[in-house]
Amino acid sequence: MSEPTLRFLPARRTALKAGLAAGLTGLLLPALTACTSETGPGTVTVAGGEQGGFYLEFSTLLAEALQRHGVARNAMALTTGGSLDNLEQLLSGKATFAVALADASAQQAAAATGSGNGIAAVGKVYENYVHCVVRRDSGIRAFTELAGRTVAVGQPGSGTSLTTPRLIEAAGLIPTGTGSSAPGPAGSAITVLNLGLNDGLAALQAGSVDALFWSGGVPTAAIAAVHHDTGLGFLDLSALLPELRSRYGPYYDRVLIPAGSYEGTPAVWTVGVANLLLCRDDLDAGTVKRTVELLVGHAQELVPRSSLGVQFLSAESLINTAGLPLHPAAEAAYKALHG
Repeated sequence: MSEPTLRFLPARRTALKAGLAAGLTGLLLPALTACTSETGPGTVTVAGGEQGGFYLEFSTLLAEALQRHGVARNAMALTTGGSLDNLEQLLSGKATFAVALADASAQQAAAATGSGNGIAAVGKVYENYVHCVVRRDSGIRAFTELAGRTVAVGQPGSGTSLTTPRLIEAAGLIPTGTGSSAPGPAGSAITVLNLGLNDGLAALQAGSVDALFWSGGVPTAAIAAVHHDTGLGFLDLSALLPELRSRYGPYYDRVLIPAGSYEGTPAVWTVGVANLLLCRDDLDAGTVKRTVELLVGHAQELVPRSSLGVQFLSAESLINTAGLPLHPAAEAAYKALHG
């Protein structure tokens, strides 16, 4: 696995979408303002994701805000492969914070039980939308029509690469690698390639894959750009939810990609997965507390430019961490803020 890329941050940045946090204006916290005079950690790193995706965009905004508001003297975002990679960076100590899907986080938490390397949630930062993207001119209109075709399922280390095979299996299809000698029952095989967002979009444009899976915010900038040039469609995944939840747990929800999220596209139901901000459970309480205060009091600074702004950082959703325990300092901070 390649080393993550560091994105060093400027001292200040114009706040985005100030109207989002209007409901939180009473919580613009004096405690956070006061902490700017304290000595925070020397350097904080936030493990993000791929270029063109929400993970990296959000992580960059968060790192900028951590530095700007004095939670840390220096902060930087890491370009990574996604959720699984981020969890590895977090547990190895290369990252202070990480963003990751709830299903990947739960899998890692179970694997780490008893190892002394625990993870904890700081909050749910937004809803991830699983995109099943096809070319509009492909004629593919339903998930079952992907049988016998080739799909891009995310690069190794991404949360997409965990969620997509689960979706395929919930549909009764058999994911196989190129050249597999045991493709499963006739008509049920689907060839999977481990391509990330940008390589997968290029393959979709070239016609070497029939569909791309991607788990991210709405809209995702890289997908919007290709849609503008090529014309894309999005498949409804919501019928897979009952089987998906039965097999793998309650980490998945029915969510709507609104009409026009990608220019001219109709609304489509899909699978949503909570995206969590995580830390190690041994991160110092002061850093965790001030980060929670930042999430609550300065939410308007943490919304990527391309976002519709409907899935971020509401006061009630931050504590909805899909069963992953909050860091004790985060739990205490939310109780102090909200009762």
